[in-house]
Amino acid sequence: MERVCFQLRVRADRLDEYRERHTAVWPEMLAALSAAGWTNYSLFLRPDGLLIGYLETEDFEAAKRAMEETDVDARWQAEMAPLFDGELAFERVEEVFHLD
Repeated sequence: MERVCFQLRVRADRLDEYRERHTAVWPEMLAALSAAGWTNYSLFLRPDGLLIGYLETEDFEAAKRAMEETDVDARWQAEMAPLFDGELAFERVEEVFHLD
């Protein structure tokens, strides 16, 4: 199982909206993530907008491609893109330690 951590930056003036949208993620988006192999997926948001994501999957590149091929992901990303600073891309964070 591949453990993946990534970071993005949410715009400071859109933090409340970002939080609100994640209180009611579309059921079809949740189903698509599960079907694509995204498991144990969490998002963590600092007050300054730093967003850290964590997930586990068999193959992250394949899981990303599977999501990119769905209509629901395209719609979700289009709605979420204005909430981020810069490009909406997963900047991976290197794992240097893990305690099982």
